[in-house]
Amino acid sequence: MKNLFWISLVLFHFHLGTSQDITIKDGATNEAIAFATISFGNGKGTFADDEGSFRFSKKLYKDVDSLFFSSIGYADLGISVENLPTEIFLSQEADELETVILSAPLTGKYKYRKQKEIGHDNYFDCWLPTVESEIAVKFNRYDGAPTQITQLKLPVVLEASQSSKKGKLRKFSTLFRVSFYDVKNDGGPEDRSLYPSKTFLINQTTDDPFELDIEELKIYIPQNGIFASIQVLGYTEPNGKLIKAKKYREIKTRGGVEKVSTTYRPLLPFTKEIEGKNTWVRRIFFNHKAWQLFDLTYNPNSKLVRSGNNDYGMGAEFKVFYREQ
Repeated sequence: MKNLFWISLVLFHFHLGTSQDITIKDGATNEAIAFATISFGNGKGTFADDEGSFRFSKKLYKDVDSLFFSSIGYADLGISVENLPTEIFLSQEADELETVILSAPLTGKYKYRKQKEIGHDNYFDCWLPTVESEIAVKFNRYDGAPTQITQLKLPVVLEASQSSKKGKLRKFSTLFRVSFYDVKNDGGPEDRSLYPSKTFLINQTTDDPFELDIEELKIYIPQNGIFASIQVLGYTEPNGKLIKAKKYREIKTRGGVEKVSTTYRPLLPFTKEIEGKNTWVRRIFFNHKAWQLFDLTYNPNSKLVRSGNNDYGMGAEFKVFYREQ
């Protein structure tokens, strides 16, 4: 018994020395910052959960010497892993505090209108979601009239390759986030979103398309349009809690160790049936999070782009406020 006690004690201290839970908080209010971004400085990263917590392990991240923390409305912060505290405090950015979105609620008579989603079930023409990527689709006002987005319709593919021997889809639960961005002069999304965002779960029982109600967010489309983006945050426990796990794999090759981002279910079908190009993408841990139009300039080797599948066919429902004649 005495030996077991000492072994347990040694293992306990070893665990503390190699892994710790860290909470990211608002430096002014001391409140947790949900789903903050943690970059490892090597092109990979992860997200905190809804309580601002994430797990860092020196054993799992052997080549990481610094962590960089960020969240909308806060100044970025870098900290050495050698001096990593259990609580990280981010400072609110002054320019973000001074920015206010003035959008008076639309009133009067309205009609519901729809923009049909476009999907398919071809596994090979799908985007493979990773935590490093975000996809944004542009929506314009319906008939040029004042328009509120009330629902998003997200095409998904539950691939047959993930079926069990009995033909049933394997269980999974993936946490996504939808965000909204103004349109810049170059036609792409703004770098930061000042509109409300929303998280949601998709699992193996999800219908296609997945219907996400967002009427409570009061998203009114400006005259030059708005972007709606979706981004995967990771797999969750059955209770919806984000799993604190490594979001990429390390594969040994002849040229060394390569980091490969974990892909998450469901897949997102891209299409060639949309006129023009309305889909932009960005990699959260690369190129200063810059948005790029999803075409050959983004990645000339992309099989999706080379096959002409440039767009994600996100659909929507709107409240359209027509002026009385």
